[in-house]
Amino acid sequence: METLYLFIVVVLFLLAISDLIVGVSNDAVNFLNSAIGVRVASFRTIMIIAAIGVLVGAVLSSGMMEVARKGIFNPSMFYFDEIMLIFLAVMITDVILLDGFNTMGMPTSTTVSIVFELLGAAVGMATIKLMWGSPESLLPIKQYLVDNNLLKDISSDLNVANFINTSKALAIIVGIFLSVFVAFSVGAIIQYIARIVFSFNYKIRVKYFGAIWGGIAFSIITYFIFIKGAKSASFMTDDIKVWFTANTWTVMLVSFIGWTILLQLIYSLFKVNILRLVVLVGTFSLAMAFAGNDLVNFIGVPLAGWASWKEWAMDPSIAPDGLLMTALSGKVQTPIYLLLLAGLIMVITLFVSKKAKSVVKTSIDLSRQTAGEERFPPTAFSRAIVRVALNISRVVNFILPNSVVKYIDKQFEPVEQEDDGEGVLAFDLIRASVNLVVASVLIAFGTSMKLPLSTTYVTFMVAMGTSLADNAWGRESAVYRVSGVVAVIGGWFLTAITAFISAFIVVSLLQVGGIFSIIAFTLITAYVIYRTYALHKKNEDQKAAVNVIDQISDDNIIERSATTIADNLGIVDSQLKKIIKALDKEDLKSLKKSKKEIDSVASRTKYLKDNVGSIIEKLKDDNENDFNFVQVLDYLREILHNATYIVRPSIEHIANNHKPLLEVQTKEFMSVWTEFNKLTNLVVASIEDPSKAKEDKILGKQSDLLDLIKTINKSQLKRLKNAEVGTKNSMLYLKILDEWRNMILHIVNLYKSYRDFVDYQAK
Repeated sequence: METLYLFIVVVLFLLAISDLIVGVSNDAVNFLNSAIGVRVASFRTIMIIAAIGVLVGAVLSSGMMEVARKGIFNPSMFYFDEIMLIFLAVMITDVILLDGFNTMGMPTSTTVSIVFELLGAAVGMATIKLMWGSPESLLPIKQYLVDNNLLKDISSDLNVANFINTSKALAIIVGIFLSVFVAFSVGAIIQYIARIVFSFNYKIRVKYFGAIWGGIAFSIITYFIFIKGAKSASFMTDDIKVWFTANTWTVMLVSFIGWTILLQLIYSLFKVNILRLVVLVGTFSLAMAFAGNDLVNFIGVPLAGWASWKEWAMDPSIAPDGLLMTALSGKVQTPIYLLLLAGLIMVITLFVSKKAKSVVKTSIDLSRQTAGEERFPPTAFSRAIVRVALNISRVVNFILPNSVVKYIDKQFEPVEQEDDGEGVLAFDLIRASVNLVVASVLIAFGTSMKLPLSTTYVTFMVAMGTSLADNAWGRESAVYRVSGVVAVIGGWFLTAITAFISAFIVVSLLQVGGIFSIIAFTLITAYVIYRTYALHKKNEDQKAAVNVIDQISDDNIIERSATTIADNLGIVDSQLKKIIKALDKEDLKSLKKSKKEIDSVASRTKYLKDNVGSIIEKLKDDNENDFNFVQVLDYLREILHNATYIVRPSIEHIANNHKPLLEVQTKEFMSVWTEFNKLTNLVVASIEDPSKAKEDKILGKQSDLLDLIKTINKSQLKRLKNAEVGTKNSMLYLKILDEWRNMILHIVNLYKSYRDFVDYQAK
């Protein structure tokens, strides 16, 4: 029996390591986006500063570990065997849930998931105890409640609420969701004020107000780091804590004056950009706030499980179902070496995780100042919100004096940002500094109150608030951005509901199935972790294939375009052959694989087309050449549309169990594919080496193919007239021929546009 629970503890810590790696990889973007997004320093410098912040935050997070032990439920109401299953259910659910949401591409929060998993597992175990537990097992629990004046007498009935730390759990849940509104509002207000003070042409005014702005930012960060944050540190003495508390305003005033003078001297003597310093310090503080607040999400539950096992191991003669876990209700300091170890794992993950190095995230797309592809379609709700906001804006402008309105509008006049060779920045240093400082202060404040606020929620909503205040949500993009924010917030609520229900179910199955369920769920979780790694690697490979725009330049665009066209035409050509064979064999699985491959290529082409503006900016200043390049992309997209409209009805035909193709139809299709393959090879060869282009052969092959399709089209109509084939068969056959004919026309037009593009580019 002792071996079983030791095994559970080991599994908990292994899952904690996995959670640490996945969590940091997912959430690192929260504190890296602003610094990397405005390229405030080299990537290595930013990562070192963030790593130091993470390490310091981990050391200061000891007090937060109590949330996992007693923040959500009352441990004194559960026996040792029950509480170990609760912790195991939470960690299993957490890994599976994160994998599920990542697979679906849905935004999630490690904080919300762990809180609602603890709540769901505790409610699940409490329900089982009340419904199927023996009255004798409930007597010690009732006695504990009576002794602590939480129950009238031993004969009173228990309910689920007795098992839950309702006041603390409610405070945590309300704090999490209230932080969404607070973060958005505070971010918007501070950004609005900052923009009025500095305007978009901030480089002039930063000479006069930069030191004051930096002094305010640094002093606020100092306050929450060393006064609020340090309260939870295991190495802090009571005397130091009392001194900090008694001298709060003195420390704040001295900090503000000292930082302001120091920053002004640094600027005057060394011409150092103060805003860059604010962003770097903000990155440190937000990384520290993240580690201090989120570390409990990853190791809080395993540490609580370890503490429970140590309590029971002191006297293993006590039955696991006879030891109430009252020991977890007391205050326990987490050993600093464990916090350091966790911090080191987080730091290593920062440097080695490819996912942590990615900054192209939803928050950037929704908060960027520049135009581009909008990821979320507008909804009736988003349109209504934008309409109301516009009406409010008109009313405010009507009330305020014209001089005030004109002055404010002048401060918000955007300044065209220069492309430094790495692309135009999503936003400027003013907004980056506000994002970091406001988010880090809010999270650090929540940490000091021992409320595990979601760093994802806070940083995302601060970014949304600052982008709204900065007029990034203009008339051209507002409905899309609002729709995106609503979709993300909806995903957060879905996380909470799913976490609660999933943990409830898992703990119930563990309790009912016993050791067999424990082993089964352990194996399932191990498989999920492996699958997550494989899926992430696949996604990274796909992103590498898609994200080619930054690598395109005027010098290499011909070569890259040729490679892209050749690859895509090759995939279409091979998939068409597979579709014909799958139709002949009625192989639905193969057809679905072909559709998936075609959809993948189509999405990459759509990405290029949607971002065509970024590409043509890198071309020579020639409108005619821009037109030719756009035509190339248009024809490439049309070819993929044709392929899509071939495979989809094919899947539907087989899925509906309609009659398969006749042998003669399959032969006709293969004859078309054979000639089409020759045309594709001619086009690809001519594109890859324009000096050896065979345009006459291309045009001749196109004419032959069109004649062939016309001939077999007539044959099909004759078969239909003679009732040799049914209506469904004819609809599919003629549809494929029609799309194939259009594809042949588009391929030749693609070649001609590419030919013209190469000719103009060479001039």
